[in-house]
Amino acid sequence: MIPKASQSRLHRPYYRNGVEHRSGADVSFQDIVKIFGFRAVNIGKWVTPEEQQIAANLFFDAFCDLMDILQVPESVISLNGTLSLAFGTGGRKHSCAHYESQTKRLALAKNAGGGSLAHEWFHAFDHYICDKLFIHCEPHHFASELWLDDYRMHPHPLNKKLSHCFEAIFLSPDKEEPNQYVLASALVDKEMKLYYFARPQEMAARAFEAIIQDQPIRNAFLVQGTKKSPEAMLGVYPKDTHRRRVHDHFLHYFVHLGQALESKSG
Repeated sequence: MIPKASQSRLHRPYYRNGVEHRSGADVSFQDIVKIFGFRAVNIGKWVTPEEQQIAANLFFDAFCDLMDILQVPESVISLNGTLSLAFGTGGRKHSCAHYESQTKRLALAKNAGGGSLAHEWFHAFDHYICDKLFIHCEPHHFASELWLDDYRMHPHPLNKKLSHCFEAIFLSPDKEEPNQYVLASALVDKEMKLYYFARPQEMAARAFEAIIQDQPIRNAFLVQGTKKSPEAMLGVYPKDTHRRRVHDHFLHYFVHLGQALESKSG
């Protein structure tokens, strides 16, 4: 039996101030698959019809808000139809949300996944874009980790812009050494005797969710906790000038990605 404290989490209101894309109507997960082009969706057997409906509306609003923030078409959100979704399917121990690179599936837990969507979506993007960015990329690789290992990139203007994003995430302004964000993440790992916060893909995903939370469009189901959470207090999110620099590079990249795709489809 699920503890009562957990039963109400999905039903609590998540703050959102974005455009009303549904006009007050309900959507289904099948609508989400069709509109954004996701490969598939898997709903856990313990998810009630009411919970499924609430979750579908939350996912839809969050993906629409992410699309508006990044100024990209629906195909970017589904990573050109390669990404699938899972909700309430069991997940991993101690994890409210995760991205499975083997199956290319983004999964959120039924009672605790809210606020993690932007983070996990960027993991999926980081994985998807790897072989578009680098000449040699294995199926398990993420672009952020290969960038730090100085792999050879495919020459393309968009790849150069994405490289600037990683440069802003990991390096000092003079590009000569790791920045304070990297050092702080490594220090937390050292104190906790683990290797997690300083993993390149985790630093990249936290940087992405930080700039998403900084937008005028707010959605607590999409992202929360990059400013006042216990993790934020540890210093494992970009701060101040560094955060603004990452913000500028990321939005610059995605705006140009969206424009390139729109002109291609037009």
